[in-house]
Amino acid sequence: MAREVKGIIITRLIVLIAIILVPLSIFLIYSLVDFRLWYSNDPILNFWIIKIISPIVYGASWLFFLILFANRFSNTMESFDDKISVVPSRLKFFYGINALYILFIFIFPIITPFISVLSFASFAWRLTTFKKESWEDDSKVSLFTKIFIVIAALVPIFCTISILPEFFDLPIFLWAEVWFPNVDLLFTISYSLFTALSIGSLIILFSNDYISEYEQLFTDPSQKKKFWNVKILEVFLFGFFMFLDLYDYDIIQLFYWAGFGIIIFTSIVNYIRGKSKYGSFKSHFFGYFIAAVFIGSNVVFSSEEISVFLRVWSLVISAVLYIIVLFYTFATIEE
Repeated sequence: MAREVKGIIITRLIVLIAIILVPLSIFLIYSLVDFRLWYSNDPILNFWIIKIISPIVYGASWLFFLILFANRFSNTMESFDDKISVVPSRLKFFYGINALYILFIFIFPIITPFISVLSFASFAWRLTTFKKESWEDDSKVSLFTKIFIVIAALVPIFCTISILPEFFDLPIFLWAEVWFPNVDLLFTISYSLFTALSIGSLIILFSNDYISEYEQLFTDPSQKKKFWNVKILEVFLFGFFMFLDLYDYDIIQLFYWAGFGIIIFTSIVNYIRGKSKYGSFKSHFFGYFIAAVFIGSNVVFSSEEISVFLRVWSLVISAVLYIIVLFYTFATIEE
């Protein structure tokens, strides 16, 4: 069932926001990245192709693609929780932030040219066949439609070729200018969010007969409770931990140690009590393990090299896990 807040379907609101922000982000990227045409040094030609035509083409492509598959994207997000049961429900937002960074920096720039070619070709096909009322098995696409599809697809291909090989430097630019300067802030946000959620999970664990119902997928809606007081506490704790970390209060390490211990304890208790109480209990061991490695790398290992290696790769692994399942759900979901 789709989640609603005051009559607004959350997943559809997210799709609407993406329809607005994705094209805008493309214009922002092309305004910041210093792309150059490999076949011309003419500043006027560079300006029109790189700063005007390319972002319009790529932005319009994503706009068409997102609108065309708006329902599919919405349904994908609605069924995403069922597909990614390896991740504890209360930590999905924590993992989702990490996945969003990886998706934006590495996946988004690479797939944009392919999305553009498919979008322009699809738009050309729809534009030349919209009057056709039905398609029989032996129906053939007209030569005019085929030529128009090829011509339309050449537009994004031309834009992509124009900035090769610099286009492949875009992930490097995003890594150096977006990720790396903000990586410490990302870790601070992630650690603070994770610790706040782990404390909230512990409270719910003891409030719900030692089994956190947020970790399970119950079929009976009457079994679900709303712990709004815990959610408010988590928001407060998140801001509090952010404040302590950003202003270098040493006591924050104590809270990180507590979060590390709580997540291990929560995982063990849920697994043991859940197995005995529910036959179809999902222990989420792998999801908890990645989370424990992430937070533990900051508080357990004194070696900075080991700590950085573990926390970066735990972030990457959790992000890749999210992205793979998201793509799989989008490709296989039935509308």
